[in-house]
Amino acid sequence: MDESNPELVDNPVDLGAPPPLSTSNGVQRTPEELVAKAIAPIKREFLRPPPRRPSNNHDDDDASEAKAKPAALSSVVKEKKSKRQLKRERRQQQKSSPSLCPEVAKTGDVNSCTYKDKCRYSHDLEGFKDQKADDLEGECPFISVSGPCPYGLACRFSATHQEGVSLGTGSAHRISSELNGLSKDVQKLLWKNKMKFPKADAKLKALGLLGHANSKAKVLEDKEDDQKTSKDCHVTNGNGSIDLASNRDSEMEISIGTAEVDGIDDISKSNESRPLKKPKCVGDSGSAEAEDGATGASCIEKVPTDSCKPEAEVSADIIIPESDRSLKLHPREKKIIDFRDKLYLAPLTTVGNLPFRRVCKVLGADVTCGEMAMCTNLLQGQASEWALLRRHSSEDLFGVQICGAFPDTVTRVAELIERECTVDFIDINMGCPIDIVVNKGAGSALLNKPMRMKTIIEAASGTVDSPITVKVRTAYFEGKNRIDSLIADIGNWGASAVTIHGRSRQQRYSKLADWEYVYQCTRKAPEALQVMGNGDIFSYLDWNKHKDECPELATCMIARGSLVKPWIFTEIKEQRHWDISSGERLNILKDYVRFGLQHWGSDSKGVETTRRFLLEWLSYTCRYIPVSLLDVIPQRLNWRPPSYFGRDDLETLMASDSAADWIRISEMLLGKVPEGFTFTPKHKSNSYDRAENG
Repeated sequence: MDESNPELVDNPVDLGAPPPLSTSNGVQRTPEELVAKAIAPIKREFLRPPPRRPSNNHDDDDASEAKAKPAALSSVVKEKKSKRQLKRERRQQQKSSPSLCPEVAKTGDVNSCTYKDKCRYSHDLEGFKDQKADDLEGECPFISVSGPCPYGLACRFSATHQEGVSLGTGSAHRISSELNGLSKDVQKLLWKNKMKFPKADAKLKALGLLGHANSKAKVLEDKEDDQKTSKDCHVTNGNGSIDLASNRDSEMEISIGTAEVDGIDDISKSNESRPLKKPKCVGDSGSAEAEDGATGASCIEKVPTDSCKPEAEVSADIIIPESDRSLKLHPREKKIIDFRDKLYLAPLTTVGNLPFRRVCKVLGADVTCGEMAMCTNLLQGQASEWALLRRHSSEDLFGVQICGAFPDTVTRVAELIERECTVDFIDINMGCPIDIVVNKGAGSALLNKPMRMKTIIEAASGTVDSPITVKVRTAYFEGKNRIDSLIADIGNWGASAVTIHGRSRQQRYSKLADWEYVYQCTRKAPEALQVMGNGDIFSYLDWNKHKDECPELATCMIARGSLVKPWIFTEIKEQRHWDISSGERLNILKDYVRFGLQHWGSDSKGVETTRRFLLEWLSYTCRYIPVSLLDVIPQRLNWRPPSYFGRDDLETLMASDSAADWIRISEMLLGKVPEGFTFTPKHKSNSYDRAENG
């Protein structure tokens, strides 16, 4: 994509091919024919010609430019800065006038900072005032609090601050409204590998999972997984019957999809290795290194062998309760969450942040879940990963989702979360299709290792009192569904509920979800295991259909449908199609911005962070088509909309798939973008124009 000449255009340029509304003979397609082609049947009076396309007559120039790209990339690699240089530049930036000390900003007094000259931030109050950007329109998001804004002079709405209010109340209100923060003491223990996990380690030892990487247990487990895979995998033929699958997994090619929601590439690329280091056995050192090199991660499952040191040396610092019976509560003593008929907002990476969940709570969501957090990053004390666990006080039924490849990391994280956070349940992701997750043996990769799934669920559920739920897909490979053969075991292993996404890992988000298979698994599940379905729910009719066709289904999880229209929760509760106006949609965006500024901050950094996440969300909301414009209702999630006019200018702007128009909407709410601002959606599923920089 060429970004050399960014300019804002009146008619956004769409580089993607528009859906054909007529046949090759020029005959207009009927609404039924359009629906069959997955094209949105919009009323003809609202249709408009496709946006103009850039003409490119310089093919030779393009070819030469393409040849020059590798050289340009190599020069970029050579100019990559070292960590020390980046740290030095970051410290210099903190000392500059724009980075005012938070204490000085709150009080307006340069002597208020306790660090004095040793403070890493600037104390140049006059220099900060001279370079500060103009205040934004509107009120400070903390104006309703009976106290000062926690950002003081750095707030972009400082002109609306109240005078003569005592210090400290604003910060206390912000802390009380959000829970599950990472304390500095806990972070330091995680950094130094000194955090103790007595319950997790005792449970792992009781299950025979506390040991070294390359072990007989792992070899036996892999053999059993291979046998179970060839035995339990089924292939469905065209008639819907089930045939035995031949062992040709290695010959299948996994198609890589482009539309990603559950996982976007902001997941940390750190290795999925166990952060708690353990001494290796002499006899296993060579094979353990080979295992680490092949998978990038180490497994801790171990059966004691004669060549190893006594186990007491490995777990000398573990505090073990008197009896293993005290580790696990009786199922009747565990906390039970009734998910039945509750509206469940799915965990959504990047876009499913705390401000978005607050918006969905206002619009009727009953259950919310935090974004997927990687277990290894949590055990390393990464603040960015711990931020995914934060909970707002309005989220009355809230869970966190974690993802890991091995029982030790998942179990220790579960114990740590229950000890340090306030959550109602812990969800283990065993269905994430993202390559960076699967390649480390986590997410969908666990679908090929049922014994690994068993050890993870057993260890985690036996360690914590909070309910453990699991999210899976139908299978790893398309056509080789296997969850129906595991659904009864998942309940026996200790899971309280399971969510089944009706697609395989190979499908990603292509094709429609297989709800018939979800029903089949639900009917095979034990009575104590609550089963939730997931996939393509976009209206209250979809919700009603799944509940009517399978009464055993506890509830349905709503994912991408809530990104396109978060008011789907209101539609389901009120059993109607909401023909929402552009003004009402703008008010929802205003609420999101206010929640975002309260969460990320009302200073310049917080404003731009809010803008980034708002733009990510707008890359989904543009797919919504108003009810009054459709010949056939309700809209389906897989429909491609042609170019159309809205009922007013704002609705037309909101329907644009141009990043330049998304930036315009953000400027209506957060002021002008900074100089040199660029934006490209992370999920890459939209086509966007050369004016994406706005």
